[in-house]
Amino acid sequence: MDYKDYYKILGVSRTANPNEIKTVYRRLARKYHPDVNPGDQAAEARFKEINEAYEVLADPEKRKRYDMFGSNWRRTGSFDEAFRQSGGQSANFGDFFGGAGVGFSEFFEMLFGGGPDRRTRTASFAAADVEENFEVSLAEVLVGGHRIFTVRVPSRDGSIRQRRIDVKIPPGVRDGKRLRISGEGSMRSDGSRGDLFLRVRITQDPKFERDGDDLMTDVRVELVEAMLGSEVSIPTLDDSPLTMRIPPETRDGSRLRLRGQGLPRADTGVRGDMLVRVRVQLPENLTERERDLFREMAELRAKRSVRTTVN
Repeated sequence: MDYKDYYKILGVSRTANPNEIKTVYRRLARKYHPDVNPGDQAAEARFKEINEAYEVLADPEKRKRYDMFGSNWRRTGSFDEAFRQSGGQSANFGDFFGGAGVGFSEFFEMLFGGGPDRRTRTASFAAADVEENFEVSLAEVLVGGHRIFTVRVPSRDGSIRQRRIDVKIPPGVRDGKRLRISGEGSMRSDGSRGDLFLRVRITQDPKFERDGDDLMTDVRVELVEAMLGSEVSIPTLDDSPLTMRIPPETRDGSRLRLRGQGLPRADTGVRGDMLVRVRVQLPENLTERERDLFREMAELRAKRSVRTTVN
């Protein structure tokens, strides 16, 4: 059976409480419900996937088995039932694994690919890892840095503890990147701790859009500036001063490139470019003198058009 990450499907962390899971589920169910998206097969498939994930994570017992056994959690339920019915004696595992004579060691072999002792330890180690979403701004992507992150981690006694962790943000980090912090996960049965994985989520910026290592932003110019050319100030992520020359007769929607003013590549540190979209603003509340000038310009352009046609 292919592994489905139900936590990822709902967009919640592995330490999310039932109320958090329910809140996210309701929001997603409303968004992808077939009645809201008639005829949209992709939305229908997403809706079924969301319901499947919620069915498991909303049930404490199912969630417990899923956290321990992953995609094989349903099989472990069949094992539990067979074990209870047999009064704790050996059961015929072939009845629910599709083959005859499957014994206890084969049961663990099918679940984990090896002997029970070693694979049980493997499952315990995997279950001790914790994953959380970690929001990062574009300004932090530009320069990197450190930030204190508070994570809730379950202890061996079932209680939830909070830990403050100093997280290093590498410059140029991409959305979806997993940052690994060793030894900051849940407690294992042997007293050691799993790892904490922070899934980077780049937050939206009010002025900039990201396209790979490039940045995109808008700059508004007056009509006369677009017609005659001018120098304008460009916003930057670090608020450093930056100016750009707008060429004469620049059209609305034109894109101008500032090389080396984008985001750094995570592997080399070389910065991408900034693409500036020019938004030409039409003048408002014209004076009578300004209207006369526009009329005069219109007449001049009309005469030039006639001369061009004659020639």
